[in-house]
Amino acid sequence: MPNPQNQTPMIALRGVTKRFPMTLANDHIDLDIFGSEIHALLGENGAGKSTLMKILFGFYRADAGEIQLNGKSITIRSPRDAHEYRIGMVFQDLNLIPAFSVAENIALFLPDLKAVLKPQEIDERINEVSKQYGLEVNPRALVSQLSIGEQQKVEILKLLLSNARLLILDEPTRVLAPHEVEALFGVLDNLRKDGYAIVLITHKLKEVLECADRITVLRGGRVAGSLLRAEATEEKLVALMFEKELSGLKIAEPKRDEMSTPVLELRGVETYVEGAGMSLKGINLQIRPGEIVGVAGVSGNGQKELCDVVLGMELCVRGEKYLFGKNLTNRPVGAMRKNGVSFIPENPLAMASVPFMTVLENMALTQTWRYARNGGFAMDWGVVKADIQQTAKRLEFPVNFYTIAKSLSGGNLQRMVILREMTHDPRLIVASYLTRGLDVQSALAARQALIQAREGGAGVLLVSEDLEELFTLSDRLLVLYGGRIVGEFKPPETDIYQVGHLMTGSKVEHVANG
Repeated sequence: MPNPQNQTPMIALRGVTKRFPMTLANDHIDLDIFGSEIHALLGENGAGKSTLMKILFGFYRADAGEIQLNGKSITIRSPRDAHEYRIGMVFQDLNLIPAFSVAENIALFLPDLKAVLKPQEIDERINEVSKQYGLEVNPRALVSQLSIGEQQKVEILKLLLSNARLLILDEPTRVLAPHEVEALFGVLDNLRKDGYAIVLITHKLKEVLECADRITVLRGGRVAGSLLRAEATEEKLVALMFEKELSGLKIAEPKRDEMSTPVLELRGVETYVEGAGMSLKGINLQIRPGEIVGVAGVSGNGQKELCDVVLGMELCVRGEKYLFGKNLTNRPVGAMRKNGVSFIPENPLAMASVPFMTVLENMALTQTWRYARNGGFAMDWGVVKADIQQTAKRLEFPVNFYTIAKSLSGGNLQRMVILREMTHDPRLIVASYLTRGLDVQSALAARQALIQAREGGAGVLLVSEDLEELFTLSDRLLVLYGGRIVGEFKPPETDIYQVGHLMTGSKVEHVANG
């Protein structure tokens, strides 16, 4: 680990400031990044973490401040400039071309790419670097056939083979199984030993304390503090992030009538997706009032299709769906909504909001029949505000009704959707990646809201890539792989490693064969 007192930073940010309309994202930030170091960047939603790193990568231009490389001032106008200064970034949403092979994706990033490609030469370069750092992947494999963990290896290989020496990773573990997270940390450790500088943006405090050398916390667009890992604890980090102590989850023993009519029942449900996506195969599922059923799985194994079937967005080609004892197979989304179903999707900007509408207008989208007046020619916005403010007070979520949805950060947009969907006491909540992008405080509030809904008799279908979250909240836990349920447990009966291996298919055959 480097000694900052005796070493010039690889990258130094001085007084970096960035403003957006109505928002001061970064306010005179100073930050040092050293070689041979994993530097974690923490902060609540809207604290300015991603904005700061996007400035360093050339995605945004700072309004004020200076960037230094090895003590000399530089100007980064675009990602091309960042590449020239050997700075690379892996975004939350991986930037790979699915129809291309691993080698073809990487070749696009090579700084010395020749006019005539030599596949064998590119394969050899990939194999050499991948073996050196534990990033083994088949250069000829199509990206569309790779797991999320393997795709992430390709993203890192892209940066290494393009000669980057500073690697910025934005939420790199959010879709990885536990053993894949351990493997990633092993890769990062090898890179650190070879002098690379790594910036890790994450909301997972335990992972920060496990792998980071130094931790910087942003709050309200400013640096709240910086700690060495040996000095840091979860309590200290939370205090820097929020300036107040956070209470833990309050989980009462569930009171369920096992003979009650299920809130949701799927009987032998199958779907068919032509050309793309994942088909569900023989899904049998029950959720009773006052029960949280968690669904674990690596992204792309049927979680989205399961949620879409429940909501009526995807048709059952075989099987039946019952809601509160009524056969509602292949009924439209509107019918499901009016029967008390709420939905928190995996991508709130694309699936749960209209970007150019205000927050207030978005709050009424899924419940227009409640607020429409004069035969639908007017809306009672005062009632919309009153309803949402009541939920916002309970969840302790801030809300600005007149902000345009598109201008919200990912975490704040997620909070907007959670507020809307938790209003009006839903009877069934389909929550897909509930806390993705949320800071610690907001994640606690969102999880507590699910627990309150369960205690009020609602059923919950909770899809998440966070196994700790699933084990904490779920009364029963299902594992999806290849569109099938390959495991069903009560959380005390299993552990994250058994579930993680089922998620990635390494134990599916054994389980299927008993």
